[in-house]
Amino acid sequence: METLPILEVLPELIQALRGRGMVVLQAPPGAGKTTGVPLALLPEIKGKIVMLEPRRLAARGAAERLAEGLGETVGGTVGYRIRGEAKAGKRIEVVTEGILTRMIQTDAELPGVGCLIFDEFHERSLTADLGLALALDIREALRPDLALLVMSATLDTGPVAALMGDAPVVTSEGRAFPVETRHLARPLRGDARFENEMAGLIGQAFAECPEGDVLAFLPGEGEIRRVQGLLRLEGVTVAPLFGNMDFAAQRAALGPAPGRKLVLATAIAETSLTIPGVRVVVDGGRARRARFDPGSGMARLVTERVTRAEAEQRRGRAGRVAPGVCYRLWSKGEEGGLQAYPPPEIAATDLAGLALELAQWGGSDLRFLTPPPEGALTEARGLLASLGALHQGRITAHGKAMAALPLQPRLAHMLIRAGGEQAALLAALLAERDPLRGAPPDLALRMRALRDPKAVESDTPYAVNRGVVERVRDEARRLRKMVPGEAGDLSLGQMAALAYPDRVGLRRKGDEPRWLLSGGKGAAMGPGLPLTGARLLVATDLDGDAREAGIRQAVALSEAELREVLGDQFTRRDICEWSRREGRVAARRQEMFGAIALSDQIWHDAPAELVARAALDGLRENGLSWSAGARRLAARVAVGRGEGEALPDFTESNILTREEWVLPYLNTMKSKNDLSGFNLVGMMQSVLGWEGEQTLNRLAPAHFTTPLGRDVPIDYEGEAPGIEVRLQEMFGVTVHPVVGPKRLPLRITLLSPGGRPVQVTMDLPGFWTNSYGDVRRDMRGRYPRHPWPDDPRQAEPTVRAKPRGT
Repeated sequence: METLPILEVLPELIQALRGRGMVVLQAPPGAGKTTGVPLALLPEIKGKIVMLEPRRLAARGAAERLAEGLGETVGGTVGYRIRGEAKAGKRIEVVTEGILTRMIQTDAELPGVGCLIFDEFHERSLTADLGLALALDIREALRPDLALLVMSATLDTGPVAALMGDAPVVTSEGRAFPVETRHLARPLRGDARFENEMAGLIGQAFAECPEGDVLAFLPGEGEIRRVQGLLRLEGVTVAPLFGNMDFAAQRAALGPAPGRKLVLATAIAETSLTIPGVRVVVDGGRARRARFDPGSGMARLVTERVTRAEAEQRRGRAGRVAPGVCYRLWSKGEEGGLQAYPPPEIAATDLAGLALELAQWGGSDLRFLTPPPEGALTEARGLLASLGALHQGRITAHGKAMAALPLQPRLAHMLIRAGGEQAALLAALLAERDPLRGAPPDLALRMRALRDPKAVESDTPYAVNRGVVERVRDEARRLRKMVPGEAGDLSLGQMAALAYPDRVGLRRKGDEPRWLLSGGKGAAMGPGLPLTGARLLVATDLDGDAREAGIRQAVALSEAELREVLGDQFTRRDICEWSRREGRVAARRQEMFGAIALSDQIWHDAPAELVARAALDGLRENGLSWSAGARRLAARVAVGRGEGEALPDFTESNILTREEWVLPYLNTMKSKNDLSGFNLVGMMQSVLGWEGEQTLNRLAPAHFTTPLGRDVPIDYEGEAPGIEVRLQEMFGVTVHPVVGPKRLPLRITLLSPGGRPVQVTMDLPGFWTNSYGDVRRDMRGRYPRHPWPDDPRQAEPTVRAKPRGT
């Protein structure tokens, strides 16, 4: 401990903890905070020190190094607790974050615990955020003596210190050796293959740096295996390191090796772990993160660029034991485009587990560094309610039983409801990685591989991952002890449906293997696979595509099986709606499971009101069929409307919004052809009524009565209301006729005795004064038997010609 850089700030840290009880410690990688701080606090803390680590490998490793610092083995003063394994410690226990949540939910006062340390808090895991929120609540309400220490390498300390009531921040500068950073000369080409480029950069690092081991960062196991297959390094031990490896293999990757060693690691090696001898880091610049879409209820792993904080963490690994070199698979110019910090898990993951923990805690006002997104939290609570874990927002007895299991809520629900060895095996399988990578999406095949790997390998071309199989079996045995009830007689499909009631899929019509899921989303798989003909299936693993998810794992089930386990979720739905595809009203009676219709029959006696409403949707889609009479009437009403006038708006857009007008005429109309005969004139006349007709006739009469008493129809459909009338019939008219409340002048087309237009006017008195003379000169030669008086204003109107010879 004497050589640890953290030693310089321990007095300040201890003093701050004594005074405030809460401290934030910022210390770079290699400062020794994980191993130095808990031992330094032993004399200061009454009770047990519980330190949280984000990963199982880091928890084991930290416990071993702490015990070594005391000259002991794990299980004495220092112990650890992780999923499925525990070695109790008398004073210090290193636990993974889910363990702390269980401790708090079991007994909120945390008896015997004097201090909680949140190590590597910058990783911002969901359980760490929840653990800190719960711890702050406990300290405020139950345990003001509980010491809290948040430790981080790269975290922006201001917000977390403020969350902890402006807790003091202690900073250690560390003592890392200098690290030279080498970038690519130019960005990778768009068509460059990542694994090939990484293998080349690793080879370059070994060639240019003759001393020390090399640590290369890759996003996942697949990339690790592919890069390993491309490397040709003489005298170098290549050691993969990723989370799903068994502990013995992980320890081997961390231990010494003959000659030089290359560790191909995921982000598991960014923090907490000490890998002796590493002097060179090769950073691929990628990280794999889970992204959850609350709209689809599905999560998927996405590969993204690292953040600046992650890149700095990785770079620091090269300067732990001596001056080092960090190779980066990106150009220096690309550095500015990197995000500062990775997103907190709470903002991007499935919140069902968090929602269940909050319900069990019984309060919703916890202080989170990043509040959970409201939409995702609402979606999670809806799922829990459908699983019977919540009722009216409160946790049920079933929900408490689910929360006690170290499983995602879906799988906990399934295990409790189904019980037995097979359910435990299925729960463990669905919580683990796929033991048959590259095999068809058949869950039954995976279950068979768990029982008899050799048989599956002999019958199929697929290799079974024995390490995954053993982990699944071990976890299943542990789960079986936790849920010891009798097994139900359920099929594999039924058990899967219990866990994923929203992912029961009904095959769509057509040749393509596509399904509609009960949650409302679509899913598909490639043609020619074993389950492509299944009418019903349960998709237990999807790729998360928002448009149509790809099925990566599924199992078939029958409708009878589904009805047996989830019959209480079946509903009947009567629908009467306009079908755009069929061009008619579609009335159906359906039996539904979520969004899928398991039976679908014609509803022959659908109520007339529902038929009419569906037909109205069709009318809105196809538009009104305007007859000549309907157009004339609507145009008259449009002219007659005005302020204070009780005439309706007969524009098409308004008619289609007035259900009370239209519905009575649609009771028997079921097709597009029927709608073309919609009695629009009758509807408008009914809406007008007797009083409306009188008002309309007064304001916008259908006819203009000439001085001779003849009714001439008024055309209201043109630019202005108008009439056509013989010029001689308007003799004596000295005031231009008008219509409507705005007193619009009629557009008068004056006709010759032969019926041809001779003048159009909207000012008849002005025509008599100004233009009539010219018309008279032109017309009386053509029509000499018709009167063409000098002063038409004083003449008698007529439509008759003079007798011959006069």
